Amino acid sequence: MTKPEALDPQSGQGVRGEVLSSALSAGTQMHRFVNHLQEHRQMRFENYESLHRWSVDSFGEFWGEISQWFGVKWYDQPSSVVDPLTAAMPGHSWWPGGTLNFADKIIEHAHMSPDAVAVVALSQSRERIELTWQQLMSLAATYRAEMQARGMTPGDRVAVYLPNVPEALAIFLAAASLGVTFSSCPPEFGADAVISRFSQLQPKFLFYCDRYVYGSRLIDKGIETEKIRTSLPTLQGAIRLDITAPDNLLSRVQSARELISVPVPSAHPLYVLYSSGTTGLPKAIVHSHAGILHEHLKVLALHHDLAVGDRFFWYSTTGWMMWNYLVSGLAVGATVVLFDGDPGYPDLDHLWRLSIAESVNIFGVGASFIHNCMKADLVPKKIGDLSRLRVVGSTGSPLSADGFRWVSQQVGQHVQVHSISGGTDICSAFVGMSPLLPIRAGEISCSVLGADVRAFRDDGGQCDDGETGELVVTTPLPSMPVGLLNDADGNKFRGAYFEDFPGVWRHGDWITFNADGSCIVTGRSDATLNRGGVRLGTSEFYAVVEALSFISDSLVIHLSDNTSDGRLILFVVVKEQSLTDEQQREIKGQLRTLLSPRHSPDEIIQVRAIPRTLSGKKLEVPVKKILQGADPDTVCSKSSLVDPSSLDEYVSLRRR
Repeated sequence: MTKPEALDPQSGQGVRGEVLSSALSAGTQMHRFVNHLQEHRQMRFENYESLHRWSVDSFGEFWGEISQWFGVKWYDQPSSVVDPLTAAMPGHSWWPGGTLNFADKIIEHAHMSPDAVAVVALSQSRERIELTWQQLMSLAATYRAEMQARGMTPGDRVAVYLPNVPEALAIFLAAASLGVTFSSCPPEFGADAVISRFSQLQPKFLFYCDRYVYGSRLIDKGIETEKIRTSLPTLQGAIRLDITAPDNLLSRVQSARELISVPVPSAHPLYVLYSSGTTGLPKAIVHSHAGILHEHLKVLALHHDLAVGDRFFWYSTTGWMMWNYLVSGLAVGATVVLFDGDPGYPDLDHLWRLSIAESVNIFGVGASFIHNCMKADLVPKKIGDLSRLRVVGSTGSPLSADGFRWVSQQVGQHVQVHSISGGTDICSAFVGMSPLLPIRAGEISCSVLGADVRAFRDDGGQCDDGETGELVVTTPLPSMPVGLLNDADGNKFRGAYFEDFPGVWRHGDWITFNADGSCIVTGRSDATLNRGGVRLGTSEFYAVVEALSFISDSLVIHLSDNTSDGRLILFVVVKEQSLTDEQQREIKGQLRTLLSPRHSPDEIIQVRAIPRTLSGKKLEVPVKKILQGADPDTVCSKSSLVDPSSLDEYVSLRRR
């Protein structure tokens, strides 16, 4: 495996990576969209940059074109795309007066191809399941009828405690069609993590399972589900689903039932997502029917070029926004491939074999999965025929340049790497890839259409090319939340996103733009390293440390003290029993050589585990707060971690 590129010790910036994929030839959906604008709207675009500039300078016009291009069904026509009286952030209002339903686009595809395959579901809890569009609609209609029979009406809320199985997807569609707000947590979440989320939701009804298989183990959640049910006073009923028995699902789709939707206002809540807890307790983020529909049609069809008949896979649990992103593939007519279980069981080849067997066209995972495959010297192209695979998607954390190269070399040179960065807050990406642009190793190609993403200095000034700053968005996006739960006056919402730069969305990541609009996201801005006035995102640090053969994981924290440089502490998980003095010298030497001398840690501490959320994110900020004296229970929810006990070691280290 190659080492990361050397960085300029003064600027911290690396040499730009080589081009791995050229811009795609004409024929993609983005090409067709541009041709439509040029032929029928008399617009002229020289390149992607000019297309993007129009999409943010004239964002109302752009989103109106998106609505028309994708044939969004409106029951009541909106008076405008953006309310001119509320176009500034926060408080902007999209498609005022309009009514629609997110589910209608999916119902439309079901009517066009009722016997085609809509869902392929693979699970370690039961055998493979395949549902046609008609069967999916029948299943969703069944759940819709069950909700209605229990008195659920538009505006009520339904909670789901299920893994990534067809039942969860069908319940979501049923809720959306009925105007009921949906929210989900995966069963690997402990009871406390679920209660901290669903207690904010105040659901009227709960669908849940109390056992599932993960890898080779049967997991019994009976105690947890009982605690969840008794801790939610708003519940008026609950239905237990046995996901280990496929007959229970298949018996519900024998008769053809039609899924019927009701019109709801554009800002009507579609679902509630929860922040991962990497910067504190989870926020309950409310997303709307119109916002999510338009955003996901745009990003999936235009940026990923996902289309009718494609097979779309992204590894996710129902507790990560990528699950919502995945199931929206149905809105563009794609077949979604669901996977429930341990992605590393029985080995790291498993998801690649799944991709081959199911003829997946777009295969998405977290960046950490790609890095683990790379460290294990996996060669997926030797496993089987990957010729149908067009895209490997990556998100959750920055993907290193070596990760890009590994995909090109070991998966296939015909495969594009789509590294995207966004968040639960918009349930989408701010920056990603475009068919009109080449792909360089280690870089994200562009800001996505409609997203006016910039890098700001602390004083609110815009950064120069090559200068790292706060990732901000200066114009509204439809999928920005319509609010947070239990925040009637909007104070929590404004404080979360608009406190630092009035009228500008601050996301909390570091980003560096190149002159051509490509960028590198380098980690959370409140977890950044700042030594001697030089800022460095943590992703570069991990790329160096975790390239070492004896390191399996790492976490770096910068603590301010009475010196100008502060204290830099590196926590490492090693493959051997203990970290040797020679290995410590090698770590520091690599960091001095490949980053800069000021980024050699003051102390290297071996730990049992690095705390991670179930979506794979390292808990940099919570660990930093714990080391600074914060109560662990106030900075994150332990039961939403891969290993709830992983924080205990850092509490002990704080005392030391």
